[in-house]
Amino acid sequence: MKKILLVEDDTRVCSFINKGLSENGFEVTVAMDGTMGLQVALSSQFDLIILDIMLPNMNGLEVCKQIRIQNKTVPILFLTAMGSTENVVIGLESGADDYLVKPFKFIELVARIKTLLRRGGKMEENDKQDHQIYQFADLVLDDTGKTISRNGNEISLTSTEFRLLLMFMKNPRKVLSRVDMLHEVWGVNFDLGTNVVDVYVNYLRKKLDKYGEQKLIHTVIGMGYVLKEN
Repeated sequence: MKKILLVEDDTRVCSFINKGLSENGFEVTVAMDGTMGLQVALSSQFDLIILDIMLPNMNGLEVCKQIRIQNKTVPILFLTAMGSTENVVIGLESGADDYLVKPFKFIELVARIKTLLRRGGKMEENDKQDHQIYQFADLVLDDTGKTISRNGNEISLTSTEFRLLLMFMKNPRKVLSRVDMLHEVWGVNFDLGTNVVDVYVNYLRKKLDKYGEQKLIHTVIGMGYVLKEN
């Protein structure tokens, strides 16, 4: 049984999610404020963490950052009413893997959870296999050690950003559509109707551009993105 930590201060939302996830075969632990959520997250093993942003004592962004210091791999899903593009970007920057805005459909929450858990399982399976070191221009990705560097400078990426970059590195100079990326990185076969791909690509691009003179990820208008030299 997969174990999920839910950090949410609204008792009605907690009850609704707890009941629904339990009926779907998940074991749910609930924390009602940020400080307690962080303590529980760091003291026990969970397969996935659901975080609100507006929490008492410590907000969800800070909780996420603190978790990521000690645990780079546990999937973290923000579930919050703060749905602007800026909020999404800040949430992803703090280390989250996905972002779902309230009000939400429970069926979508379950789908997002299953996708994150499935993705984590694939990563564990892949860790048992032989991996490669990918290099493009001055960018190096070590799929074994899960490290990225450019011009000798190590770059810190979230797990989703890492998967996105790995897709680019495996397909250099090939135009990748948003649907391709949603399928490969997020595990969905349809357009989510959001700009989640654009947000992640732009964030990844900024991190890569910080340590190199030339831009590597380019926009192909109307088609998608491509990893290529200028």
